Amino acid sequence: MSLLKKKRKPTIKKGPITAGLWEKCPGCGEIIFKKTLQRSLKVCPRCRYHFTLTAVERINMLVDKGSFRPLDQGLYPLDPLQFVGPSPYREKLVQNRKKTGLPDAVVSGKAKIEGWGVVLVITDSRFLMGSMGSVMGEKIFRAFETAAAERLPVTIVSGSGGGARMYEGCLSLMQMAKTSAAIARFEREGLLYVSVLTNPTMAGVLASFAALGDVLVAEPGALIGFTGPRVIRETIKQELPEGFQTSEFLLEHGLLDMVVSRDALRRTLVDLIRVFSGPSPGR
Repeated sequence: MSLLKKKRKPTIKKGPITAGLWEKCPGCGEIIFKKTLQRSLKVCPRCRYHFTLTAVERINMLVDKGSFRPLDQGLYPLDPLQFVGPSPYREKLVQNRKKTGLPDAVVSGKAKIEGWGVVLVITDSRFLMGSMGSVMGEKIFRAFETAAAERLPVTIVSGSGGGARMYEGCLSLMQMAKTSAAIARFEREGLLYVSVLTNPTMAGVLASFAALGDVLVAEPGALIGFTGPRVIRETIKQELPEGFQTSEFLLEHGLLDMVVSRDALRRTLVDLIRVFSGPSPGR
């Protein structure tokens, strides 16, 4: 028998892996530590894929700290068609309010960006894919009315893949005309409207207020169009060009004015406001 005692291997207690610390990039598959992702404004450090942001994250990223003042918070969507189906509209609204903490898919307010006053509107794709119903149309309409009365520029950040909200029927479709009319009246005042398109901005949202900015800015790699590429491909029975409906493709073909990375967006907005609004910050 050996006089030397065998060393015992250290015991490693195996437990459940802590959830929620890592995020997989949809662009390149890289596993990213969430705190690292937050520090980079949710842009993948490897492939520069732009993750989806919530409305609150957008506000924190763009405006001066503590300057955002919400508008029209008391507007909530109703169920005018008593839409039932497999999943009743009323139930969907309750579920999405709980999930997002928002009354609807849009947040609007007055804020300052490096001291410049602006009316800011942001759609949130977590709420029924950011689809446009009566409340979104009304809040956007009121945002332009407020901006016109106070002589402020408007910035709308769209990330709405749901288009017009089918649960509200024609009431949602008419918001396309309503928001377009508000923008036309705002344009006659000679004021600036910057539309920022993020992934995805589609259908009735793009076919109305999102495409009507004086300046159209998009984040890199965003899907932008009326109908998705898969549906178009199946309809026309043809292969589509590489990068079809991405920000870069649309910039090359003249739909967009610029493609701006998320970390440069705030600076870009300030530069645009300064050029169009005058030498000194507004209210």
